[in-house]
Amino acid sequence: MSDSVSSAAPVLLEETMGFVRILRLNRPAKKNALSNKLSWALVRAVEAAAADDDVRVIGLTGEGDAFCSGVDLNPGKPSPAERAEIGSVEESAVALVMGIRVHCEKPVIAGIGGIAIGAGLSLALCADIRLASSAARFHPGYARAATSPDCGLSWTLPDAIGRERAMRFLLEQEMLDAQAALALGLVSEVAPREGFEEAFLAYCQKIAEVAPLAAQQTKRLVTSVGLPGDLEAHLRLEMEYAKRGIRSADGKEAVRAILEKRKPEFKGR
Repeated sequence: MSDSVSSAAPVLLEETMGFVRILRLNRPAKKNALSNKLSWALVRAVEAAAADDDVRVIGLTGEGDAFCSGVDLNPGKPSPAERAEIGSVEESAVALVMGIRVHCEKPVIAGIGGIAIGAGLSLALCADIRLASSAARFHPGYARAATSPDCGLSWTLPDAIGRERAMRFLLEQEMLDAQAALALGLVSEVAPREGFEEAFLAYCQKIAEVAPLAAQQTKRLVTSVGLPGDLEAHLRLEMEYAKRGIRSADGKEAVRAILEKRKPEFKGR
């Protein structure tokens, strides 16, 4: 069901609990896949939370049994009003990464309760701290579709786990469970499935008890280490490469192979 059809339900739920603003992806029927509407809703919600003096921590999680299954490949046709209201997919990706990692100086904590695949994994890696449920699963997604990472993953992943580990994870295309993700460094803590929501919220509250100026200055300094000279240009290059891969003959063959549940035959073009 497309966002325009299901417009009665907000694609993003927002709740403030003390000094914590919880942002919850709300497309459970699509495993919280990122539509353009949801991406821009996230951009605006992060901007609003960053500007709110009563918010000290932003918690990012998903409704239902998934964190985010990646980009929605069949989002439906937006209405004319939606097209006028929101920008392009490319611009939303740039704005989202820049907004979470650079412009927002408040800690962003991801609570990964289920699958995080492709752009969903990229979204999780944008967060400053990541907690996972024992039910969480992680897959890079991109190479399987014969393309390269976007949404900042080519920067955030090596930053989190190192260059060689990042290369292996992106190219080996293995689904990792929560404990394997912990060992690799994709997340810093795993909590039991039962009670994960409570553990995630409790951790957000714990970080919200830190002096706001200390948290903001710490994020500013840590973010500045290893920050690309022109991050926005890098993010746009990611998107260009990702589109090039998807549109290639190998990209089309990858999609066919996925649908037909067979091994793809790549020709290098």
